[in-house]
Amino acid sequence: MVTYSIAVIVVLVVILIISMFKVLREYERAVVFLLGRFYEVKGPGLVIIVPFIQQMVRVDLRTIVLDVPTQDLITRDNVSVHVNAVVYFKVVDPKMAINNVENYLEATSQLSQTTLRSVLGQHELDELLSAREELNRGLQGILDQHTDNWGIKIANVEIKHVDLDDSMVRALARQAEAERSRRAKVIHATGELEASVKLQQAANELNKSPNAIQLRYFQTLTEVANERTSTIIFPLPINLIDKLTADDVSEMAKIKLQGLDSNKEK
Repeated sequence: MVTYSIAVIVVLVVILIISMFKVLREYERAVVFLLGRFYEVKGPGLVIIVPFIQQMVRVDLRTIVLDVPTQDLITRDNVSVHVNAVVYFKVVDPKMAINNVENYLEATSQLSQTTLRSVLGQHELDELLSAREELNRGLQGILDQHTDNWGIKIANVEIKHVDLDDSMVRALARQAEAERSRRAKVIHATGELEASVKLQQAANELNKSPNAIQLRYFQTLTEVANERTSTIIFPLPINLIDKLTADDVSEMAKIKLQGLDSNKEK
């Protein structure tokens, strides 16, 4: 009976001795408490913990990837959007991460959700779609400031998706189509303006040289003559019309009437 009791005691002592030794990996730290009070941070490697007197809490120092659930929010220009993000953070002070917050993982997740809604709700939809880098830096700075007392370092924040309702997508498509039409009209009007300016400049240059006008006139006649047309209209310069007097017009009318009379006699 005595031998059995001794054997049991020996086994318990061996178990206690074995339980005293803890091995921590390179990315782990042990927050040690002595009789309920913080004692020290140990690790990595072999750590000795006195049973019943000391307690140990493991802390992972690796970067944690936190997927922030989709948040429904209203932008500053009253557009309903659905936004989700991802937060990269790590524990830099194990003592603060254990002593200053009950669950630093849950606390960081909840803080990320509320910050995402409050910050992005202050911006317009165009900013959410075009200025993500700036918004990411703003979110990172705010989260890092709030988690500093928890021993948490926010490494990065990335907005993943900004989703719109179907009605808003159709409205944006109509807006984009109207914008493209407006730009096309502006470009066409600009081209017409430039063409009119160039035409005016060409007219001014031709007015400086009457011979150039005549050469251009003959060139045009040559081009028209080369075309397969049954009717050719010769433009009459305005200055020739101005030189016609009333007598000239009357004489031309008489000639026309004589021609008509001769046709009737035939």
